[in-house]
Amino acid sequence: MSIESPLVLNAADVARRLNLSVSTLAKMRLSGAGPAYSKLGRRVVYRLDDLEAWIAANRFRSTSEYSGKRVRV
Repeated sequence: MSIESPLVLNAADVARRLNLSVSTLAKMRLSGAGPAYSKLGRRVVYRLDDLEAWIAANRFRSTSEYSGKRVRV
């Protein structure tokens, strides 16, 4: 039996994976600084592809590369 990855993750799962609090993730959604998300009714969900793209876009090799603003994807 193989375990397939879910199509989408809820906010609590994403916060846990990113080692953030759920409220920090919510603030990032409000400011547009976090990963792309979707609304399914009242639910906020994230696709794994969007999380990986956001993490890759916010990767830096030195502190001089970091402009202080998070990159949106």
